[in-house]
Amino acid sequence: MNDRRIHKVVIVGGGTAGWMTAAAMSKLLGPGIAIRLIESDEISTVGVGEATIPKIKLFNHALELDENEFLKFTKGTFKLGIEFVNWGHIGESYIHGFGDIGRDLGVVEFYQYWLRAQMNNRTGLQDKAMPDLQQFSLNNVAAKQGRFMRAANPAEVGAASPLTRIANAFHFDAGLYARYLRYYAEARGVQRLEGKIVDTVLREGDGFIDAVIMENGTRVDGELFIDCSGFRGLLIEQALHTGFEDWSHWLPCDRAIALPTESVAPPRPYTQAIAHGAGWQWRIPLQHRVGNGHVFSSRFMSEDEATAILLKNVEGRPIAEPRTLRFTTGKRKKSWHKNCVAIGLSSGFMEPLESTSIHMIQSAIARLLSLFPDRDFAQADIDEFNRLTDFETDRIRDFLILHYKATRRDDSPFWNYCRTMDVPRELTQKMRLFESSGRIFRDNDELFAIVSWLQVMQGQGIKPQRYHPLTHVLTEQENLEFMRVQKDLVDQAAAAMPMHADFIARHCGAG
Repeated sequence: MNDRRIHKVVIVGGGTAGWMTAAAMSKLLGPGIAIRLIESDEISTVGVGEATIPKIKLFNHALELDENEFLKFTKGTFKLGIEFVNWGHIGESYIHGFGDIGRDLGVVEFYQYWLRAQMNNRTGLQDKAMPDLQQFSLNNVAAKQGRFMRAANPAEVGAASPLTRIANAFHFDAGLYARYLRYYAEARGVQRLEGKIVDTVLREGDGFIDAVIMENGTRVDGELFIDCSGFRGLLIEQALHTGFEDWSHWLPCDRAIALPTESVAPPRPYTQAIAHGAGWQWRIPLQHRVGNGHVFSSRFMSEDEATAILLKNVEGRPIAEPRTLRFTTGKRKKSWHKNCVAIGLSSGFMEPLESTSIHMIQSAIARLLSLFPDRDFAQADIDEFNRLTDFETDRIRDFLILHYKATRRDDSPFWNYCRTMDVPRELTQKMRLFESSGRIFRDNDELFAIVSWLQVMQGQGIKPQRYHPLTHVLTEQENLEFMRVQKDLVDQAAAAMPMHADFIARHCGAG
């Protein structure tokens, strides 16, 4: 029988996307497939994807990475969530924490019981105010106290303890992570070719990519090509012309000023996103420095003004010159076309507001491995990859738009635009449903769970008008006691956790 298996994979571009792809393929594809990665030391990577979400642990686990060693190498820290400052109104803040909030009871989520208690407090049925929803999340409470530990064994602390349900991600140096995965991939047979690509050879008849030509004249043949070339889209766009869908009318920021600074305090176990007059500032604590940046809209603010705002609001001394990044938010119309799959920035870009950049690399790799082709490249497989990619990307887009739309700020033209702009129908319906009854439903396998939508909508001031009627399985007094028990469990668990800096020093300090 004619062997139609893929035997030659070419990855164009290194950085986080290229080396994550190479590492995963070298581990999971098995023998018989030659993997070559082409990158040039002269072409810099974007390198601001330093914060992650908990699903990165699945990727590292699949590669069987030692977590402490990985964090030592990348000078990483732990992340319990993201603090959003000045998004609802100037002076307000909330944390979008990972993990759960309280414990659900029956078929009704915990927050519906909290809504009932909080609304009844408005009518004077309680002697003292109901604690904020954030106080029922161990991740959020521990984050603000600067504490961290990995999830505990239920046999050691009891199944009811919130310590068993700690969810975390990481902050790390993206350049060091790429280098770590490069060593990993090369040890498993991946061949790295240094140099620039100057031409792409398309096959006559069907327009598939046959080879790429390097600056030194080397021809690199392949059967499957992975485009990790960044914003340029060297293969997916420049060679195959798949087109781009622009989302800047919903996500108007199009510039970022990046600036690393010295650490001046123990690293926080959370990312910060601090809103300014025409965008927002990230603050990502690593072991050896802090990553900072100011994402802004050039329609509403000049680059000089954005740089000045960033320099005024960093906490330590800059250790490099500010670097400007330009981007257009949106997605490639086809992430997989013919025998080329775009992964990373070549497939599209959304600002790192919810730390999704590295996750989208990870999920694209997972989809590709699930739908891994033979040399016939069945169109049904390609269409399914693109359908799943579009669904995930569109739902993440809507979640990011929510942060801009659900604001009460009216202090600048930028925030007036965001507050009053039209948004996708699915997002409008989700916001209306929550405002009406506090209900949230997860759309199939969308990335962000109910608890994520809840924290952003509640944190930015969308107030439900009613709560779930099934919460009345508890009397008023029983509901208040339920709240007290859940709050006590969180407070006791947080008090038992070590400080974040101490945990790092004990387990994964880079030295």
